[in-house]
Amino acid sequence: MASSGNRLNKLFAAPLSVINVGLASFAESLREQHIAVIDVDWTPPPEGVPRLTQTGGGIAIDDANAEVIRRILAGRPAIVGLGIARDVIPGMADNTLLHSGPPISWDRMCGPTRGAVMGALVYEGLVKTPEQAADMAASGEIVFDPCHHHHAVGPMAGIVSPSMPVWIIENQEFGNRAYCTLNEGLGKVLRYGAYGDEVITRLHWMADALYPTLADAVALSGPIDLRGMIAQALHMGDECHNRNRAGTSLLLRALAPGMARTCADSERLARVIEFIDGNDHFFLNLSMPAGKAMLEPAEGVPGSTIITVMARNGTDFGIRLAGDPARWFVAPAGVVEGLYLPGFSAEDANPDIGDSTVTETAGYGGFAMAAAPAIASFIGGTAQDAINTTREMYEICAAEHTHFTIPALEFRGTPVGMDVRLIMETGILPRLNTGIAHKTPGIGMVGAGVLRAPAACFAEAFDAVKAW
Repeated sequence: MASSGNRLNKLFAAPLSVINVGLASFAESLREQHIAVIDVDWTPPPEGVPRLTQTGGGIAIDDANAEVIRRILAGRPAIVGLGIARDVIPGMADNTLLHSGPPISWDRMCGPTRGAVMGALVYEGLVKTPEQAADMAASGEIVFDPCHHHHAVGPMAGIVSPSMPVWIIENQEFGNRAYCTLNEGLGKVLRYGAYGDEVITRLHWMADALYPTLADAVALSGPIDLRGMIAQALHMGDECHNRNRAGTSLLLRALAPGMARTCADSERLARVIEFIDGNDHFFLNLSMPAGKAMLEPAEGVPGSTIITVMARNGTDFGIRLAGDPARWFVAPAGVVEGLYLPGFSAEDANPDIGDSTVTETAGYGGFAMAAAPAIASFIGGTAQDAINTTREMYEICAAEHTHFTIPALEFRGTPVGMDVRLIMETGILPRLNTGIAHKTPGIGMVGAGVLRAPAACFAEAFDAVKAW
């Protein structure tokens, strides 16, 4: 009995490690006593959600989803070239501007999207001032269409104008192509809704110097494997959405020999290398179309409840399912919880915006946060939060990736294939990380953070599946 008592004394004398399930307020008294508490974000699963196993037409949903996952995992995205948007993006016309997220008209566009539209029209030389650009955008002369309707993706506001240079990514397993502009960097840039003189000057330099240097290098080197690059970047501390330092470094290594051999202007070459080296997010505009290229072959599989598009335009958040790829299910865009640049606060923030959630949809980005503990310093939170996010996302995904793995989880495959059935059955909403744009046109980036996708669009999609 004495030994038992000693064990009890040691147990009660040991420091407490408490796991709090549910509301953070439950643990306030413990925190006041300086006891370490780990909060677990948990709610009971919703009641009354039926388990759907087949469509009304008799299609086995699990079989359809297995085929979708097979296609996604088989994808082999590679850089095959660069081009000018009007020349290479299907359906792109001289009066077309592509934007991120689901369809939206000028009158409903948020501040950052309006700012990026205004800057793009000035960049194109169609107007001289942002004010004239706003009048043109409201006139009906410009056709606005989602990037996703043209095999393209765009970060944040996502604006693609006709003369902008774009990456051309080919899925070498299926032959489909995806497109994305070149990344400008962070801060006061077009994709965050800024449109000042320095923004336009930078865009013209990117078209006149950066674009031909990259295009010549890729033409010499031949296809550059992006699937392998993403896999390696995940092992080097990236999650390939809001942390792209490793991916950018790997890309620069792959491009440097070709740039050196094809660019005779040493000063231009030096400026290009400095620009890429100084922009840790340069790889984002490749990880995004890589995800799009891997996801598109999975679209159109009858009966599949896997999500193949998840995107935001700063006003609306939209998803599309592999089994019904033409239909958007839309809810209001959410509010990001994050860290703000000096001088800015949540009062300045626009709601969630951008096509960059294509990374989560393809099985990395926020879903692979466990691979990137340093992300916590950029978006807030802790390294443990990053691990917890990935572990939770396994609950709503149909598979684990066979090519993208996470060292911190014993090289477990990343969660891939969001199943709208699992989202409804568990009540777990996708967790995303993202940049934050100022709500007023012309200002640009103000921070970065995390949020959950809105529930309403998944509920609407689930109701549609029940009617298939």
